[in-house]
Amino acid sequence: MRMLKRQKIVCSRFILQSRHVVAIPYAMAERPMPSEELDWVGMRATQLYELQLLLQNCARTRAAIEGMACHAQIICVGLGADTITSNMLMNMYSKCGLVESARKLFDEMPVRSLVSWNTIIGSHTQVGESEKALVLFMQMQKEGTSVSEFTVSSVVCACAAKCCGFECKQLHGFALKTALDSNVFVGTALLDVYAKCGLVKDASLVFESMPERSDVTWSSMVAGYVQNELYEEALVLFHRAQAMGLEHSQFTISSALSACAARAALIEGNQVHAVLCKTGIGSNIFVISSLIDMYAKCGVIEEAYIVFSKVEEKNVVLWNAMLSGFSRHVRSLEAMILFEKMQQMGICPNEITYVSVLTACSHLGLVQKGRKYFDLMIREHNVSHNVLHYSCMADILGRAGLLHEAKDLIDRMPFDPTASMWGSLLASCRIYRNLELGEVAAKHLFEIEPLNAGNHVLLSDIYAANNRWEEVARARKFLKESEAKKERGMSWIEIRHQVHSFMVGERNHPRIIEIYLKLEELVGEMKKIGYKAETEHDLHDVEESRKQELLRHHSEKLALTFGIMVLPHGAPIRIKKNLRICGDCHSFMKLASIITEREIIVRDTNRFHHFKNGHCSCGEFW
Repeated sequence: MRMLKRQKIVCSRFILQSRHVVAIPYAMAERPMPSEELDWVGMRATQLYELQLLLQNCARTRAAIEGMACHAQIICVGLGADTITSNMLMNMYSKCGLVESARKLFDEMPVRSLVSWNTIIGSHTQVGESEKALVLFMQMQKEGTSVSEFTVSSVVCACAAKCCGFECKQLHGFALKTALDSNVFVGTALLDVYAKCGLVKDASLVFESMPERSDVTWSSMVAGYVQNELYEEALVLFHRAQAMGLEHSQFTISSALSACAARAALIEGNQVHAVLCKTGIGSNIFVISSLIDMYAKCGVIEEAYIVFSKVEEKNVVLWNAMLSGFSRHVRSLEAMILFEKMQQMGICPNEITYVSVLTACSHLGLVQKGRKYFDLMIREHNVSHNVLHYSCMADILGRAGLLHEAKDLIDRMPFDPTASMWGSLLASCRIYRNLELGEVAAKHLFEIEPLNAGNHVLLSDIYAANNRWEEVARARKFLKESEAKKERGMSWIEIRHQVHSFMVGERNHPRIIEIYLKLEELVGEMKKIGYKAETEHDLHDVEESRKQELLRHHSEKLALTFGIMVLPHGAPIRIKKNLRICGDCHSFMKLASIITEREIIVRDTNRFHHFKNGHCSCGEFW
């Protein structure tokens, strides 16, 4: 406490002597006179110690003005050439975000130590100036300065900012030559960059070859798998760390929850939630946000809301996570109520908030509400429209049948239209059988996504709806002859800690014969209550009976049948699908929910469909 008071008194004295940055050049002219040399030598050591303590305090508290005052005093007392003090000054300027001042000081240093190089390279890396960090590293090599693990890890981190995979491989080779590859900081930085560059195999090799791993190493590898959509590998590594008795950090748990969310693996998500409760980091806002997102994406929106409600102090990240969950589950009314409550609590909405609110309006067809929120963004909250907001607004207008207004909005917006915008307009044209605008949207989509066969299928649907059979035949012929491919349908269902996957027309599942027999039985029961295959949703050029068979073997139907076979009676069935659910499967699920007396939850690429008692939460609007 005495030391802190002493620092404040000395710092106040220095600030009075040099109040502004301009004091530094003036101070350079003030040197001790020859007659004062004996007193100067006696005072120098004490002043140096005091100034260095002050600089450390300024760096820690990010006190830039006080730090500049110290710099002026250092020049006054003739300590500007001291390497250690200059390193402390560079560190202070870097911590205060004044990298240019730190670099000027570095360039003027008569003698530089390894710490000097590490400090300035780290400074450029922290502010995203990766090129400058790499140039400094090369300059360091030319001058023959030795490097440390901190030098290499800082330069590798600079590569991460720009996803420089080639440079990372060169630095990896340098680390091997200098025997720094086994260092935990260097190894962690290398695997992090490899993962961010999409070189996940290289990242895994670095991870497995490391003799020592820190908490950051484990969390970086788990996050790397998640970033590269290798969710199963991420969870395997998470459980491996757990089996070794390692303590999980908030970053590892957030990544594991993201992996569970992506795979719709509710059981594993529950297990990670249990680990979270044991670790004592359950109050971390970002972990809680990941937990809410996981439950929402696993189809348990009620559980997500329970987690949200238990948090006393909520920030905008939590509100956005809950709003996004409600919107995804087509709980539009709840989303809008939560949006109003959020503002009442004094939380200012941001651009992410408005994406969820506008999406909620789209799902309910609330055009006027959508217009209101779109205008409210700038008028009340000063949130600029981005391309996602325009996309949501175009979707709202298109779904409501205001196709020309949606097209005008796309033409007028200050951004280049995205594939999702034209895709939304094309889907709306299919619903309202608008061939003219459908062809316009399709033309743009063919240019943006030439290999996406789904766009050709949608246009073919519009032709068929308008009895333009020649164009339908031409579209089918083009699909056969072109490289455009329709992504094959795939569905997943989690049963007793294991995720089972089904392709359309699946043949490899160990119980596939039982599944097909049970499916035929289910179809027979459905026909008794009016089910008839909607073959217009299949565009294959085959006979009607073959079309019915192809529809019957869609992946979500196979996943549903397997769920009925193995899950307890009355238990909900949760299915994840990689494509938009087709009209026939949608009707099938509604009838299945009546026959099986279960809730069936299907998560497709657009939203969640909750089928219960013959009805779907989407209101036939998807």
